[in-house]
Amino acid sequence: MFAVENGLQGDPRLQAISDAIRVIPHFPKTGIMFQDITTLLLDPVAFKHVVDIFVDRYKHMNISLVAGVEARGFIFGPPIALAIGAKFVPLRKPGKLPGTVISEEYELEYGNDRLEMSMEAVKTHERALVIDDLVATGGTLSASINLLERAGAEVVECACVVGLPKFKGECRLKGKPLYVLVEPNQLD
Repeated sequence: MFAVENGLQGDPRLQAISDAIRVIPHFPKTGIMFQDITTLLLDPVAFKHVVDIFVDRYKHMNISLVAGVEARGFIFGPPIALAIGAKFVPLRKPGKLPGTVISEEYELEYGNDRLEMSMEAVKTHERALVIDDLVATGGTLSASINLLERAGAEVVECACVVGLPKFKGECRLKGKPLYVLVEPNQLD
């Protein structure tokens, strides 16, 4: 579900967020319209809007764990986790975590990849939120859900700053709700 479908229609913060994201055509390969959040991060007001909207949504859901997908989920996840009193768990690319890890392979819009998570980071029955910058196919978020559930967590919801229009409405990934702030920008 998009934020505009859930009580934020007309909220000027959403337009500020959308305006702060630039489009890089044909990156990382031909045909991809890359939604570059770097420019969003350079705008402290728009960046704060992202964090504030997510915090307002999740602060009363008893979430104890915010899992951020490498790498851009690492940007949004920690401030949200701190604000709602949850821990932050990084979901990393292969070979980046010490200790015992579990992994999950998934398909991207333009290839395959794998995520890993530390087994020590998650306790059974913890309520988890998964955060990333963008959802295109749902593959990365689905792999994240699998990792957390295999470790015994209960995934409450997935959240992204940007989502393709096909994710409008009561969209679910592996049975879990998806919450998205804005649609992708197009070139002017």
